[in-house]
Amino acid sequence: MGRSGAFSHERRIDRNIGAAPRPSASWDQFKAAFVQPDGRVIDTGNGGISHTESQGYGMVLAEAAGDRETFDAIHGWTERTLARSEDALFSWRYVPTDPDPVADRNNATDGDILIAWALTRAGARWGDRRYKTRAAAIRKSIHDLMVRPMGDHVFLLPGTSGFENPGRLTLNPSYYIWPALSLFQQVDGAKMWGPVIAGGEALLRGARFGPLRLPTDWVDVAAPNDFTPAFGRPPLFGFDAIRVPLYLMMDGRMDAARELSGFWRSYQSRGAPIPATVNVVTGEVAPYALSDGAMAVANRLLDVPAAPKAPMSDYYSAVLQELCSMV
Repeated sequence: MGRSGAFSHERRIDRNIGAAPRPSASWDQFKAAFVQPDGRVIDTGNGGISHTESQGYGMVLAEAAGDRETFDAIHGWTERTLARSEDALFSWRYVPTDPDPVADRNNATDGDILIAWALTRAGARWGDRRYKTRAAAIRKSIHDLMVRPMGDHVFLLPGTSGFENPGRLTLNPSYYIWPALSLFQQVDGAKMWGPVIAGGEALLRGARFGPLRLPTDWVDVAAPNDFTPAFGRPPLFGFDAIRVPLYLMMDGRMDAARELSGFWRSYQSRGAPIPATVNVVTGEVAPYALSDGAMAVANRLLDVPAAPKAPMSDYYSAVLQELCSMV
């Protein structure tokens, strides 16, 4: 399971993270559609694989619903299957059809953050020291291993390998899970997480591209503070970046979230379907509309009454719908 890394102090966590569970109907549907009895959370849109993102989202949603049995099942599968021995992070992907289902030992920082966030919340809700200790270990490994200086700031690498080049880092703005980072700072202190949060805020300000002033799914940053769409990747405000305004809303950063609403609002104001992606350089849009889950994010940001939840068949769309319930 890796080194414990637990801190010698622990600040009191704001009890709003352990608020009364939400009505269970949508969680029960999510669980039936995507969570196996052994705790593996299946990404139906990616060939039935699992990853730390799916496991972390499952743990966050189970805790929010007050479902400790399912929380423990998801957490247990994650630890047994994906935990790395060299640190407190996790291998990012499980492919059940491969001879070695966990062949890629690289981590995904957003998945690690989700797992640590869920465990921190669970420790506050259920008062279990094991959750708190493991959460502290993961938070410490994230901070020790995934934080890199560049220019005037420090940033979160998306993974331990593959995102550092001479004079340049490749970042993913949607890996800054703002409510999680705010909670980490509350628990561990501003000295540890304040610079990380400040770097993420600099990324939010700097990664605004093209006439639409939108972030791309992937961003390169070079010293001193030079932000560009990531080299070799399409410059899309797409399936990753959809989470940027969602996480901002979940953390109460409504003004920052609304700054990203112009593209969606331009379609909403004329009653036209909102395209799923847009190239921030050329303005070319996808020939298909936002998924039900992404539309839930857009509606929440645009203050449009939420539509009835669609049947849960696609994992990622369902996750977005469920997270909107936590805004």
